[in-house]
Amino acid sequence: MHRVNASPAIPADQLRLSVAPMMDWTDSHCRVFHRLLAPRARLYSEMVHANAVVLGDRARLLAMDPCEHPVALQLGGSEPALLAQAARIAADWGYDEVNLNCGCPSDRVQAGRFGACLMREPALVADSVAAMIAAAPEIPITVKCRLGVDDDHEWERFARFIDIVAEAGCRMFVVHARNAWLKGLSPKENREVPPLRYDWAYRLKRERPQLQVLVNGGIADAEEATQHLVHVDGAMLGRAAYHTPYLLHQLDVRWFGGELRSRADLLRAYRPYVEAQLAKGVFLKHITRHLLGLFAGQPGGRAFRQVLSEGAHKPGAGWALVEHAISLTEREPVSHDHP
Repeated sequence: MHRVNASPAIPADQLRLSVAPMMDWTDSHCRVFHRLLAPRARLYSEMVHANAVVLGDRARLLAMDPCEHPVALQLGGSEPALLAQAARIAADWGYDEVNLNCGCPSDRVQAGRFGACLMREPALVADSVAAMIAAAPEIPITVKCRLGVDDDHEWERFARFIDIVAEAGCRMFVVHARNAWLKGLSPKENREVPPLRYDWAYRLKRERPQLQVLVNGGIADAEEATQHLVHVDGAMLGRAAYHTPYLLHQLDVRWFGGELRSRADLLRAYRPYVEAQLAKGVFLKHITRHLLGLFAGQPGGRAFRQVLSEGAHKPGAGWALVEHAISLTEREPVSHDHP
């Protein structure tokens, strides 16, 4: 299968398939699984506050397996000096990119003056980006943002934010194509209620072609993700990638080439990692929670999920449970869902 040619103008080294940073989801176990599914995707950590990176348990917060590369660390924070320290640490730990969160709308984030509220402080974001670039010049410093905050619906305000931050040296923006409502909506509602306006991301790329622009938000399937390549440099998938992870494999093959593999084959390739983690004392449930959607919509998919959900927490649960769950999907022909 050949690489998609929906947007021939995108250089191969700029075409970007990414998995969004998702709190409580995109830990190292999840990222290793996603790497097996999508060898050429850019993976992102959960958001970590810069202060925690500088002062906290780095072995726990920054843990990653070598197979995860290329992998980015997403930082939260608004103090340029602290973010610079954290970026230097991330580079020293081997991360391939540091991404500054300017899009998270939670109350906790607002109280700490970071996340989406930074959309209204472009000069502070620019200072932070400049400090991070100076501290870790060997890796890209990128920004994930929204279109605006609350009732900010002016293109000029959004474009000004991008221009000021780009002037500080940021060359890649991941645009979650919604506003963030900091008043009256929960973080979950903020991922669903504000209307999507992909056209702003498209316009950003059209008017500032020197920037790398990725679109994020509401992308549900391979066809939709691919359509965006006509306008921007790539797509970042969040919930769809997590709840239906085979989509990542479909997109990796569709965009970059290679052979489509079965779900069972991909999952069995995860066995050495799982068994190595079990040998370190990790409980199976902490790993298999990321696998539950692999057979979503497939024959035996519900039984697969049920077996893992009910059995992975039990003492002594190991790979045999996963193999049993796989066997329930192999009793009937399984569709590979060619994209």
